[in-house]
Amino acid sequence: MTFSSLVFIFIFLPVTLLLYALIPGNKVKQIIIFIAGLLFYAWGSPKHLLLLLISVLFHYATGMEIAKQEERGAYFTKKLTMLITVGVDVLVLILYKYTGLSLPIGISFFTFSEISYIMDIYWGKAPVTANPFDSALYITFFPKLISGPIVQYKDFSAQLRSLNFKRANIAKGMNLFMIGLFKKVLIADNLGVAFNAAYAVDGKATVTAWLGMIFYSLQLYFDFSGYSDMAIGLAQMFGFKFEKNFDYPYTAKNMTDFWRKWHISLGAWFRDYVYIPLGGNRCAPVIQARNLAVVWILTGLWHGSTLNYLAWGIYHGIFVLLEKFVIKKNLDFLPDALRAVMTSLVAFVGWIFFFTPNLGGSFHYIGELFGAGGGGFWNGTTTFILKENLLLMVIAFLFCGPYLKKLHDKYAFKEGGIMRYVSIAAYIILFLLCIVNLVSATYNTFLYFQF
Repeated sequence: MTFSSLVFIFIFLPVTLLLYALIPGNKVKQIIIFIAGLLFYAWGSPKHLLLLLISVLFHYATGMEIAKQEERGAYFTKKLTMLITVGVDVLVLILYKYTGLSLPIGISFFTFSEISYIMDIYWGKAPVTANPFDSALYITFFPKLISGPIVQYKDFSAQLRSLNFKRANIAKGMNLFMIGLFKKVLIADNLGVAFNAAYAVDGKATVTAWLGMIFYSLQLYFDFSGYSDMAIGLAQMFGFKFEKNFDYPYTAKNMTDFWRKWHISLGAWFRDYVYIPLGGNRCAPVIQARNLAVVWILTGLWHGSTLNYLAWGIYHGIFVLLEKFVIKKNLDFLPDALRAVMTSLVAFVGWIFFFTPNLGGSFHYIGELFGAGGGGFWNGTTTFILKENLLLMVIAFLFCGPYLKKLHDKYAFKEGGIMRYVSIAAYIILFLLCIVNLVSATYNTFLYFQF
């Protein structure tokens, strides 16, 4: 089940939200959304539901054990329990991702949540509670279960004590969910069709290869940021506040800035649980460079088991290291717009490692960007693909920046004027367009489900 499926929109979400709203008491509400999380997961990966349940129980038990060892002052046993638990998490992740086993949906995401749970308890950043639904709900909360955001336990646990369920939050959450649905269904899915058309061309012209790369880069952004918006909106409907996961990354001025704006929760996870424990930047430059290299190698491996993902991690790590220790602020004299284009170009080329099947295919596609496809610079296929998708590409680029959101926030649903009614009508039309596309479309999957 995906957030953009008709079953989710018209059955699962309304029923779950109605039960959550009508039945009083925080503990009962926790049980409702815990069961909802299990049903949500079972819909997409029923054979792995037992693995998820065992994992939930295992982390509840080890979290309690760490807390007990802390009370006894048994710090060696406490540390050993933490290391064994995290070791088991990493081992399970490796077994499923790198040995050809059938991959449970969202294992990378809920495993990182579980590590956050254990580490935050170990470091004393969040308390462990005897209520098993606290840890269970944190891991299985369906808005973030299978594709993030990777909300850290210390941030989630504080909200468990008093669920902030209000009608105003439902309205705001629905608004954000609708924005995410629009980005996913009307922009990302159509960009996916455009990319598939360009990628399938044999003997690509140079511009056709560039169009394919651009289509995929935009699709990935709107697909994942749309999913994140829907997840954050859903969480808000149920009284939880998640921070934004994307902040217009294609407007970033350098690669370091790009990774502060793209998949923010993943970057924060690696910062808090890998980079800082290794020493962060409070160390000699050589050690800091090592720490950054470790983070980027692990980031690549987290995304997938093939050499493509490792190469992607190394590729971005090199640019981050160059900016940190070589280029520094030497490009600050360039106009912001030019720096944003340069940064996006680096990111766009990097995404080639995501959509090609192997390293050979990646380097072949990069060669096609410079004429190795054999189709010349521009041909009839290029003209056809561009004409078919030019408006879509222009719309996508417009939504890559904050300008339209600023207009939306300034005028949408403004009290005391006609804009309130215009906004309601616009949202209804967008929703109907999304539903029509969902009914008729053959392409409707989230790219990050593969991770």
